Amino acid sequence: MSAPPPTARRARRSVWPRRVFSQVLLMQLAIATGVTVLATGLFLAPLSAQLDDQAMRRALAIAQSTAAEPQLTGALLATDPSPTGPVQSAAERVRRATGAEYVVVMDRRGVRWSHTDTDEIGKVVSTDPSDALAGRDVMEIDSGTLGRSARGKVPLRDESQRVVGAVSVGIAYDSVRARLLAAIPGLFAYAGGALAVGALAAYLISRRLQRQTHDLAFSDISALLTEREAMLHGIREGVVALDRTGRIRLLNDEAQRLLGLGPDAAGRPLDDVLGAGRTGDVLAGRVLGDDLLTVQGARVLLANRMPTDDGGAVATLRDRTELEHLGRELDSTRGLIDALRAQDHEHANRMHTLLGLLELDMHEDAMEYVTEIVGVHRATAEQVTEKVHDPLLAALLVGKATVAAERGAALRLAPGTLLPDRLVDPRGLVTVVGNLVDNALDAAAGADGALVEVGLRAEGRTVVLRVGDSGPGVPPGQRESIFTEGWSTKEVPAHGKRGLGLALVRRLAERQGGSVSVDEAVDGGAEFTVVLPEALTDTVETTESNTGITGEAQ
Repeated sequence: MSAPPPTARRARRSVWPRRVFSQVLLMQLAIATGVTVLATGLFLAPLSAQLDDQAMRRALAIAQSTAAEPQLTGALLATDPSPTGPVQSAAERVRRATGAEYVVVMDRRGVRWSHTDTDEIGKVVSTDPSDALAGRDVMEIDSGTLGRSARGKVPLRDESQRVVGAVSVGIAYDSVRARLLAAIPGLFAYAGGALAVGALAAYLISRRLQRQTHDLAFSDISALLTEREAMLHGIREGVVALDRTGRIRLLNDEAQRLLGLGPDAAGRPLDDVLGAGRTGDVLAGRVLGDDLLTVQGARVLLANRMPTDDGGAVATLRDRTELEHLGRELDSTRGLIDALRAQDHEHANRMHTLLGLLELDMHEDAMEYVTEIVGVHRATAEQVTEKVHDPLLAALLVGKATVAAERGAALRLAPGTLLPDRLVDPRGLVTVVGNLVDNALDAAAGADGALVEVGLRAEGRTVVLRVGDSGPGVPPGQRESIFTEGWSTKEVPAHGKRGLGLALVRRLAERQGGSVSVDEAVDGGAEFTVVLPEALTDTVETTESNTGITGEAQ
């Protein structure tokens, strides 16, 4: 047999609805209908047996009441079976009073002494009476001369409790079936009502599901989930989804890398995973705004947060570490260019002055002028290198001194400054000093007598750095918030954001187990103090030179 064509298969598949709403509604209606039918059947099955039992017990009760009449036993023993006899009269009276189908009184031989049909009187009963004649009560559903009936049979005893016969009472089985059939319409009505309520509930639930799934098909949902997984784990931006309680609902690979978290962070509260800090505040929505900067570990992140309809939120993270490094290198390059421009401008003025002295034949004055200029620069460089032995840091301070002079400020070393050439991380300290000196120059420049003072000293393996300025200072209420990412009083540069310098200074200090604080300087400005434990290597005494001398002496 050949397979059906593809068009036929597509036609059969199209009979089943594709939408989630329709499929769920049909499944719920099928379940509700099946449960209703099953419950109705389970109710009807015991109902029939219960009605049969009630009919048999009723027949047995009528038989027991009839057998308990003492006149019946005497009439049975004293008379012959007759349609007009006392036994027939008593049995018919009971039958009419109770509504039974028949009341049969028989002797020990099974001969009827009473019957609804008088022609049956004097004949042997059609069913076996042995159990009743043996002294046992009997309940059964059986067929006799009058058809199928629910029967009750009891022994008939004399005054000495000797069995002299039996009484058999029958309830027409048609009446029992009629009661069962009469109960079915009401049962179906209740079942139909329950089914209608279930169908309405299924429709309402399905409508809610339709709104929540945006009336998508199951295949569409599967495709969306697949595309979402591919997109989330393929993009180079971190994505963090939170529920309304602040628990992490989703965390893609890039977010794990940027935040330094593992896949087990999903399902845990955000504050427990990240701890206290600006990053947690930004992701949780406690800090509002667009393109918010935050520092997590050694990374500079740009965060944006979008609330969702269910009370949660989705936050995106972009790594700006390299961009910030490039921006700071650009700032450093611009500072170097400014310093070179200042030196070039100053050098041009000096050359013009020297040329004028030479043209005026003032050769001795020209020589004194050159000697003085060289001496001033040499004195500045020697002053720095005598107290700061690390070449990178010394070069930085000499360059910053030139920039400060160009901006109308003086940069000097504080008394007691002395730093040996034993730095563990010279570049890190250069970053700290550069940021603090730049901030101090920005605060102090433009005023008369602008001054920036840098102090460096070693206490064992600890380096203590102090940078003070003569600027307006930092109000006491802002001395903690200035170290927060994004806090700045300067104009935003062209290459990006501000407010990261002091935050990075604090991170660098804390990474080495140190601290940074700000207080009021002696000159009225701000003084930043950075303490860096374990910033210097252990002192190593060498005897290389002595060894060389000894070798020569030998």
